[in-house]
Amino acid sequence: MFNQKPLRQDWFLFVFMLILVPIAGEPKIHPFTGDFENFRVSFGSPVFLLFLLWLQSFSRIFLGISAGIAVMIFRACLDIALYGQPVGHSFLIHVPNFFYYFTYALFFALPQLTRKSIYAQALEIAFWAIFAEVFASIAELAVMNAIAYQHGYRFTLEMLLRLLFIAILRCFFILSFFFLFQLYNTEIRLARKIKEQNRLALLISNLYEEAFELRCSLKNAEDVTHDCYKVYDKIKNWAKTPEEQAIAREVLRIAGECHEIKKNHQRIYAGLQELTSNRHVEDYLPPNQIVKLLVHTQSKYARSLDKQIGFHTEVQKGLPPLHVFMLLSILSNLAANAVEAIKYSGLITIAISGKKGDGLLHIRISNTGSFIPQHRLDKVFRPGYTTKFDSTGKASSGVGLTYVRHQTEMLGGTIAIDSDGKNMVTCEIKLPCNKLQKQMEGKSNYEHNAD
Repeated sequence: MFNQKPLRQDWFLFVFMLILVPIAGEPKIHPFTGDFENFRVSFGSPVFLLFLLWLQSFSRIFLGISAGIAVMIFRACLDIALYGQPVGHSFLIHVPNFFYYFTYALFFALPQLTRKSIYAQALEIAFWAIFAEVFASIAELAVMNAIAYQHGYRFTLEMLLRLLFIAILRCFFILSFFFLFQLYNTEIRLARKIKEQNRLALLISNLYEEAFELRCSLKNAEDVTHDCYKVYDKIKNWAKTPEEQAIAREVLRIAGECHEIKKNHQRIYAGLQELTSNRHVEDYLPPNQIVKLLVHTQSKYARSLDKQIGFHTEVQKGLPPLHVFMLLSILSNLAANAVEAIKYSGLITIAISGKKGDGLLHIRISNTGSFIPQHRLDKVFRPGYTTKFDSTGKASSGVGLTYVRHQTEMLGGTIAIDSDGKNMVTCEIKLPCNKLQKQMEGKSNYEHNAD
């Protein structure tokens, strides 16, 4: 029922309740005259209902007793301070207020309202709050009558209907406020979740490229180890002097170091494989959502470089959901290259379309504000080739476009890049749609390539 221990913020809210509920009870109306003219209707009970719903870590009976005592003391102190009434009389006439809040909380402490979440029984809580307020009012009137007259009170059907009408208005007003506030919180949490999913999607798409680079390094380390061992074997066979034998041992040591580097790369590569396969975000999304995420990220990247770059997207409607990380890793590299290549300002256009006849996904990314000389077009896909340098003069790795071509060809697609030599660069990719759709579920691309 109430199995969680109250936290510090819960105690803060509890103290706030002890202050706010008595104050909210002061703006009041008196619906009855005659014997029950001291009975009041205020905002105290709606505010108390909010705290009953929020403070789930406290016993509701405890909350009712605490609120009742707080209201009784507050109103008695007001009578003493403002009207000079005797202390005993002031507390006595406000004892019915305690029974009101105690009875109100008693209804919400019943098992059927504590076993389930408040969101799973919203309508039940609304009707229960109405009955709780009506019976709490009856309890207050009964105690008020007992203290004043010591005999049966005159309670009529008209009074009951009036209490019921007031209870309906107050309860639905405060519950509407409560659930609208919860809906607002839910929308905020959903927005944060979407933002986190987008961040993870970008991260995993970057890991695809990192895995590709690591796999290349793994192959290089394996080749170097093999070559070093061959050199060691040759030197060992013709080495006769101690110096020559020492050189052979040194080459063997280098081969061992390269072997250790290869093993470390294998462990890191296995970790990346696990991260890209055991993911907790949606693997397949419509292309328009993937492009929207891409534009959002690259726009921020352009602003960080202090460049004025606009983005225009053309995504054909009706395309099936595609593999997020595979497609995003390709698009991100091409868009980031365009952003980095544009010197001051430009426009990047991303177009994705498909034709039923050829079963291909057509991707075109073009940009203004930069160009590639014709004699360099055949070099841009070479590993290590780059024309980009950072602020310190350090060259880029030159592996981005190499990775894009590798991924495209591995999926059975084609890639071509062209430039007008003045102010335009266009890259066109054609990919088999079925390779990016949901049928491709088993091993990842890297696992296929490593077999």
